[in-house]
Amino acid sequence: MTDPLVALGPLFRTAIERAFGAELCDTDPVLRSSQHADFQANLALPLGKRLGRPPRDVASALVTELGQSDLVEQTEIAGPGFINIHVGKGWLSRALAEVARGSLGLEPAAHVETVAIDYSSPNVAKEMHVGHLRSTIIGDALARVLEAQGHRVVRQNHLGDWGTPFGMLIEHLLDGGTESAEHSVRDLNAFYQAARKKFDSDSGFAERARRRVVLLQGGDPETLALWKKLVDASKSYFASVYALLGIALGDADVAGESLYNPLLAGVIDELRAKGLAVESDGAVCVFPPGFSGRDGEPLPLIIQKQDGGYGYATTDLAAVRYRVEKLGASRIIYVVGSPQAQHLSMIFSAAKLAGWLPATARAEHVAFGSVLGADKKMLKTRAGETTRLIDLLDEAVSRARAIVAAKNPSLDAVEQEAIARAVGIGAVKYADLSSDRIKDYVFDWDRMLAFEGNTAPYLQYAHARIRSIFRKGEAAVPPPSAIVVTEPAEKALALRLLAFPTVVGDVATTLHPHKLCGYLFELATAFSAFYESCPVLKAGTPAERESRLALCDLTARVIERGLGLLGIEAPERM
Repeated sequence: MTDPLVALGPLFRTAIERAFGAELCDTDPVLRSSQHADFQANLALPLGKRLGRPPRDVASALVTELGQSDLVEQTEIAGPGFINIHVGKGWLSRALAEVARGSLGLEPAAHVETVAIDYSSPNVAKEMHVGHLRSTIIGDALARVLEAQGHRVVRQNHLGDWGTPFGMLIEHLLDGGTESAEHSVRDLNAFYQAARKKFDSDSGFAERARRRVVLLQGGDPETLALWKKLVDASKSYFASVYALLGIALGDADVAGESLYNPLLAGVIDELRAKGLAVESDGAVCVFPPGFSGRDGEPLPLIIQKQDGGYGYATTDLAAVRYRVEKLGASRIIYVVGSPQAQHLSMIFSAAKLAGWLPATARAEHVAFGSVLGADKKMLKTRAGETTRLIDLLDEAVSRARAIVAAKNPSLDAVEQEAIARAVGIGAVKYADLSSDRIKDYVFDWDRMLAFEGNTAPYLQYAHARIRSIFRKGEAAVPPPSAIVVTEPAEKALALRLLAFPTVVGDVATTLHPHKLCGYLFELATAFSAFYESCPVLKAGTPAERESRLALCDLTARVIERGLGLLGIEAPERM
C-alpha cells in the first residue's frame, strides 16, 4: 500500500474504534489535500454530530489515538475540527523506492473480471468520421486502464456489417463489375452515396436491392461472397485509421452485427417462452418496466418488426447474452454516445428480465457528448460536410510537424516525423480524454497543440525534458534505494507520484479517463516546481544528486506509463 492517502484510512478507522467504539467505524474518513498540510481529515464533524460532542473534542481524541508513527509524522487540529496530517519523509522515501523497483504501484485488482468493451463500431462501406472519434479513443483508453488492473479485457468492435443497406451496396457492386467496383470501394463514402442515389431514383434497382437482402439473409453463397468483399475492403480501411490513431483494435476484435444474425430467432423464441415478448400493432415487443413515452404509455422495445425483420434491439439483446454466456463477461461496457442512453437502459432492463444479465454481471453505458467546432455546433468541414476522421488526423500530424521542426530543427527528418506523429495524434486524443466525457467539447487546434497548460504536448515535453537531464549529465539511473525525501518540493512530488495507482483504480471503477489526465497534469506541474527549486545535476552532494536523479526517473516513468494508458506516446526527445 504505497499511496499514503489510502494507507491513512485503516489508521483512522483504528483510532475511531479505540476512541469511540467499533460501532462508529462505519464513518469513513474523508481525506483531502490541504495547503497547510499533506492531507486534511474531515472526520470529527460527522462523528461529533453522531456523538453529540463538540467536533474539536472529537478531533483531539482521534489525534491522541493516532499518535505519531513512521507514516504520521505530525498532526494538528484546525478550524472547527479538521485534522491536518503531515506524512513522514522516511515513509515516503521507502514507499517511492518500493514503487520504483516494481510496477509503479500498479497491482492486479482484488477482484479480477472478464470485461467486454463495445467501442468504435463504424459502419461497413462508410468512412469513419469525427463522430467515431470519441467512442474509439475513450474505449481504447478504458481497455488499457482495465488491463493495467489485471482484468481480462475482450474488445468488441460492433461493426455495422448487416442489414437492409447491403442489398443496394451489393447490387451496386454487381452493376460496376466486381473488378472495377473494387477501385470505387476504396472511396467508401462515394461508393455508398452512389448506391443510395441509385436506390432512391431507380425503382428497378431498388427492387433488385430488396431481393438481394433476402438472398443475403438466406445465406446465398454468391451474395455472401460479395458481402464479404465489402466487409474486407472496409476492415482494411478501418485498420489504416486505427494504425494512424494508435488504437489497439484488430480483426480478432471485430464482433459485428452479422455475428449475432443466427442468434436472433432464438432471442425472440426465448423471450416469448418467458412471457416477456408480446405482439403490439403487428410487431413483437418487450415492455421493460419504468419506461414510458410522452403520452405516458409504456414504451416498447421492438424486437421484431411488422414485416418479420429484426432491429437493433434484437441484435443488442443477442449481444448481451453472447457476452455473458459465451465470453464469460461479468462486466460489459458500452462506449456509446449520450443520445443512446434510453435505448441502452431498456436493453439492460430487458436482458435482466430475461436472465441474460444475472446478478453476477453488470452492463454500463459510458456515455459521451459531441465534438463541436468553434461555432459550438457539430464539427464539420468548411463545405459543411462531416469531417472525415483520416483528414483530421492527417492535419494534426501536419500541424505538429511544423511545430516540432521549429522547436528542434537539429533533429533528423525521420525522428522529426516520428515525434510529429506522436505529438499530433497525442494532442487529438488528450484533448478528448481530458474533458469530462459527458460534456461536449470544442475542437481547438491552437489549444490542443499548445506546450503550456493541460495538453498532451505539455506532458510529452515534461517527459522529454526529464530524459534530457540524463543525456546532459551523462548520468545513469540510480537505484531506487537512493531516494531520500527532504525538501518540501520533493515531498510534494513524492505525494503525487504515490497517488498513481489510486487514480488508475478510480478510472477503472468510474470509467472517467479525464481523472487520469488531470492527475498527470498535476504530476508534471509538481515536477516543474521541484526542478525549479531543487538542483539535480548541480545538487549539493553526490547523495542528493543521486536521490534527485532517481526521483526524475520515477517521474518520467509514471508520466510515460500514464500517457500509455491513454494510448499516447511519450517521445524521448522533442
